[in-house]
Amino acid sequence: MSDDAKKIKSVLGEFISKNALTDGIDSARIQESWRELLGENINAYTKNISLQQDVLVVKLTSSVLRQELSYGKDKIIEMINASLGKDKVRDIRFI
Repeated sequence: MSDDAKKIKSVLGEFISKNALTDGIDSARIQESWRELLGENINAYTKNISLQQDVLVVKLTSSVLRQELSYGKDKIIEMINASLGKDKVRDIRFI
């Protein structure tokens, strides 16, 4: 990475931290990860995704899918945190 790229990365990181944008960026990345990791079929039943504190709240239109995903909750948390590169999601609540 060139010195200019490192400087830009450093300046952007500092700007994001100072302006409390980290949570919004993490939330957007989590939503993107959800779509990529769980695929189109599950996304078709996903109405809303939000991060409240460290709990991912996922609103689904299918009660059957809600039950099925609850069995794999730990694995989903692990995959999302891995895609973020940090442990941001502690729990998932399906509604």
